[in-house]
Amino acid sequence: MLRYATAFAGNPETTYRSIDLAGKTGGADPHALVGLLYAECSHALRAAARAAENGRLDVKSDRVTRAIAILFALETGLDFEKGGEVSKTLSRLYRGARQTVVDASLGSDPTPFVTVASTLDDIAGAWAGVRNHH
Repeated sequence: MLRYATAFAGNPETTYRSIDLAGKTGGADPHALVGLLYAECSHALRAAARAAENGRLDVKSDRVTRAIAILFALETGLDFEKGGEVSKTLSRLYRGARQTVVDASLGSDPTPFVTVASTLDDIAGAWAGVRNHH
């Protein structure tokens, strides 16, 4: 986990590029970038679940690494001054989700990956609703 902290401690633009979203985010506003991160993380977690079911440890490891990096990027991008309690709640959620993913990566049960992906899908829906009202 320390390498994620080191790799993603920089600015958000660097973070997004480092997780291969640069091609999808060119010119996108910050709200759109967060939406893309939710979608990419959910996709990675569902791929990890399929890989766990099929015994593809290499694919599972790769998708878990991507999901953890995205969850870390989401957390480091929070603005605690503007976001107040919502930012604190999201920070706890992202940390908990990362821990769930790390724990699940040690086993072969796909359920935790799908559960975290579903939670992120719910948050992404709420985020899109907030974004559409601004």
